[in-house]
Amino acid sequence: MKKIVLTLLISLVFGLIEAQLYQPHDTIIYKHTGQGDLSLHCFYPNDYKKNDQRPAIVFFFGGGWVGGTPKQFYQQSTHLASLGIVCFSAEYRVRNRHKTSPFESVKDAKSAVRYLRQHAAELGINPSKIVAAGGSAGGHVAACSGVITGKDEAGEDLRISSVPNAMVLFNPVLDTTEKGYGAEKVKGRETEISPCHHVKKGIVPCILFHGTADKTVPYENAVRFDSLMLASGNDCDLVPTINKGHGFFNSSWFKKANKDEDYKKIMYELELFLWKHSYLEKPSDWTYDFNSALTP
Repeated sequence: MKKIVLTLLISLVFGLIEAQLYQPHDTIIYKHTGQGDLSLHCFYPNDYKKNDQRPAIVFFFGGGWVGGTPKQFYQQSTHLASLGIVCFSAEYRVRNRHKTSPFESVKDAKSAVRYLRQHAAELGINPSKIVAAGGSAGGHVAACSGVITGKDEAGEDLRISSVPNAMVLFNPVLDTTEKGYGAEKVKGRETEISPCHHVKKGIVPCILFHGTADKTVPYENAVRFDSLMLASGNDCDLVPTINKGHGFFNSSWFKKANKDEDYKKIMYELELFLWKHSYLEKPSDWTYDFNSALTP
């Protein structure tokens, strides 16, 4: 009995430690909507000061525009903040909580980018170095902020751009027709917020992670988007992950069935992309010791 109690206590302690491992430093409201206020969960570098001019990245969670949580990107935000980037994990409207459609989700992503640029001075960030990132449906709204024109929230100052300076997309929805994902959720308006249907010259640099065995969002969509971007003269890096399905990019901290080695490889490639585009002074000294902790 004592051994059982001790085991339970140890499990509880480690559970509490794990729960506190990746936590935001602050939350700020970036938007008031008829369905409720929306916040940014903020992660700051150790030596952060509010008069800094740091690069920033805002993450959007996945969940099919239906559900999801900003916690999905707490680990990535904590890590990138340790490298000097101000990170935000954004709330946005989804059907289960707000009774909304993907169109409202896209408006919220654009609002988040615009808010960061508008308040860059007080947030200590560089308004010319804002990255939009996300996974699945969150990857879709991040991509829409960089690709889709219009779809801005009524009443916002359109003189302030809602277009990010770079995009980081994890198995994103890139085609909302029957060839991709979500056609039934945008019925009659299938191509309005379908990034593959709006690629043109001048889109910001992008890195795109996708599993070749994804059965939710077809890998073909990622290949097609990458080809369209390159054909239009844009900078796009497609990083395929062989035989991986949907949602492979999180570590076991967020999705217990996932392999930590996939998370580490992706973060390594992400750092190289950010370094290439001058968002990082240098990438971490990652090693592929897959049994070690999930830090460089």
